Amino acid sequence: MTEDRPDQERTPISWDALAAELEATRREAEERGEADPVAWDAVAAELAARVGERPADEQPVPAVPAEDELPLAVPPRPEPGPEPEVEPEPLELLDPVELLGGLEALLFVVDDPVDEETLAAALRCSEEQVREGLAALASGYDERSAGIALRRVGEGWRLYTRDDHAAVVERYLGEGQRSRLTQAALETLAVIAYRQPVTRARVAGIRGVGVDGVMRTLITRGLVREVGSDPDTGGGLYVTTPLFLERLGLTGLDELPALAPLLPETSAFLDEHPDA
Repeated sequence: MTEDRPDQERTPISWDALAAELEATRREAEERGEADPVAWDAVAAELAARVGERPADEQPVPAVPAEDELPLAVPPRPEPGPEPEVEPEPLELLDPVELLGGLEALLFVVDDPVDEETLAAALRCSEEQVREGLAALASGYDERSAGIALRRVGEGWRLYTRDDHAAVVERYLGEGQRSRLTQAALETLAVIAYRQPVTRARVAGIRGVGVDGVMRTLITRGLVREVGSDPDTGGGLYVTTPLFLERLGLTGLDELPALAPLLPETSAFLDEHPDA
């Protein structure tokens, strides 16, 4: 074993090479019959001295992987392309009877004049066919003096009552305003009067039945009006109008009679509603 010189710069230790050298030395000593434990103690002492002189901040040099062990390069992900456009459904040539029936159904449910493009999209046919169908409808109503007429207003079409029957419509509406309210309408009006402002859903929950039709009647009569929307549900809030107070002869809602005397006795209520 060579003697270290203080002025000689030590080379970095290769642990694999050192282990191979020690193993080769040991085998040679065994072959010569010189496997002396004392000699191996000296080798261990030399190794311990070399490890002790290794700087603390010295980091092992990472092994360079073989070429066949290098990780495969991940190809970059391609940029997403534009989404394919949805092809419009092909237009159909509708049968004249189907066309006129579809146009009448759409015109019946719209609240505002509707244009030809919207009608064509709903029927999935061409605008030219819609124009022909509208002209045929209007002509048919006029030829038989129907109670309704189809008119073009601005850029749209809408059904109207025919002017020849205006007197009948006015008489019906006038008598309807003077007719008595139904029991359902009176109950709904009472709920609104005592719980206002209140939503339709709340009124329906109290009465246990739907109230849409009755509400339309009360609004048409001018007894109820909408004042905003409920912040929790978004439903419309309804209150009574001054006409309601006028018809009852009241100056304010504070003059409404108290509900307690009008409520049935508990025993009578339980007799009528045993499941309550």
